[in-house]
Amino acid sequence: MTKKIFKYPLEITDEQVVEMPEGAKIISVQTQNNQVCLWAIVTPHNQLIKRGIRIYGTGHPIDRENLEYIGTAIMENGNLVWHVFEVIGINEYFMKMAGI
Repeated sequence: MTKKIFKYPLEITDEQVVEMPEGAKIISVQTQNNQVCLWAIVTPHNQLIKRGIRIYGTGHPIDRENLEYIGTAIMENGNLVWHVFEVIGINEYFMKMAGI
């Protein structure tokens, strides 16, 4: 199957869910036009799966252990610095979000 690079705009919020084709490999987080975005190599026709994303500002407490660092995005001429992580163990993550 042909792979492509897709862009996923992120919200500046503690946690969010991003749907990507199964097997997507996250390759970068940057800002584009004052928007934090995540880029991934995907096989577009694969089934969509949910992936948990956490964003922490510099100096903010990190309240989870099961995180994998993706990248850092800088905004407002360096006044805002966001560190982006993927939540590992996604089923537990969704259960917590659902209050289960």
